[in-house]
Amino acid sequence: MAGKHGKYAYVERRDGWYVKVRVFKNRDEKSPDRYLVVGPKRRDAPPTFPVLKEEDLPEEVRPRLYEV
Repeated sequence: MAGKHGKYAYVERRDGWYVKVRVFKNRDEKSPDRYLVVGPKRRDAPPTFPVLKEEDLPEEVRPRLYEV
């Protein structure tokens, strides 16, 4: 599976792990409903997926990255 349509992205956490999230394009940039954590954590992100920084996500989403 490749990330060519931008539906999914990986978020780099502070501890160096990456978590897969679903990005909903039709929602506001600052809305916490825009991001849905779906995947397990990985040590590296696949090269075909966009990588986001944890600081770029809304505050409400950041704790969900560490529940995985």
